[in-house]
Amino acid sequence: MSSPIPQEERLVAAARAVLEQAHAPYSGYAVGAALLDDAGEVHVGCNVENASFGLTICAERTALAHAVSQGARRFEALAIAFGSEPVVPPCGACRQFLAEFAPDLPVAWAGPREVVGRASLRELLPGAFDGGFLAVDRRPSAGDPGS
Repeated sequence: MSSPIPQEERLVAAARAVLEQAHAPYSGYAVGAALLDDAGEVHVGCNVENASFGLTICAERTALAHAVSQGARRFEALAIAFGSEPVVPPCGACRQFLAEFAPDLPVAWAGPREVVGRASLRELLPGAFDGGFLAVDRRPSAGDPGS
């Protein structure tokens, strides 16, 4: 995917703005993410590091968790912004987390000056593990009003 994602400029700007809130005292690697839902709302997140590194949460998962907590379940695009090098696509954990809700999500990642990469989530994570492997009925349940 080489063409811009939906609302790319808006999403990159939102991701750059929130990366200033990142808590990255160990790596110094600030990341921001902006996730566009199907109602046109932008949900942002930043990375939050922890001294117990396994408890660190990436910006993409923070944005998705925020979106879900606000009732969003369908997503149109994701932009990730980095304050420094390297500028990379989402990590494997984030790819799997996002695939739960939007397996074909268009994604762009940007450095301090420009977008350096674009791909669909399916391109980044072919063969994602999903509920189909568990023979799970994915129809909305009473406990999941947002599905």
